Amino acid sequence: MASSSSYNSPCAACKFLRRKCMPGCIFAPYFPPEEPQKFANVHKIFGASNVTKLLNELLPHQREDAVNSLAYEAEARVRDPVYGCVGAISFLQRQVQKLQKELDAANADLVRYACNEIPSATSMPLPPGFASIQQIPQRPLINARIGNEGSGFYRQSPTTFSPYSLPWTDTSSEDINVGGGEGGGNL
Repeated sequence: MASSSSYNSPCAACKFLRRKCMPGCIFAPYFPPEEPQKFANVHKIFGASNVTKLLNELLPHQREDAVNSLAYEAEARVRDPVYGCVGAISFLQRQVQKLQKELDAANADLVRYACNEIPSATSMPLPPGFASIQQIPQRPLINARIGNEGSGFYRQSPTTFSPYSLPWTDTSSEDINVGGGEGGGNL
């Protein structure tokens, strides 16, 4: 059971704005008093009046998702004022591309290893009833769908547009100059 002081304490937004928290406060359900930094970041980036307008325009069931999105973007903007979430997304995309290359290399090594382990036809004894190797029915030695090769789930064609790719990022380069010119920084 919560103490009576928690009922009287203002939400983080009203406490930050130094105003009385009214019973119908639009911020109270989304900015609890235990998370003052959440509202401080949102206020710093978006402003309290803009957040109020946004929340009033949304349906009540959409507000929590909107506040969570605003808080996430605000925190990302506090950490990286220029790129915010886009910088984090770009970093994660490059990490996925790097791991995909490592996975492709591991799959290639696995195929090479599997091909070297297949015994040669001349060293194998013939099955009973066959006089020569030409009479033995041939099967493919390696399945064409080893690992993720050909499945299309993890690999995308270079010509395929991904809804998560950023149009200004060059995926063929490891070092991306995002600032433009000589003074640009790297993500």
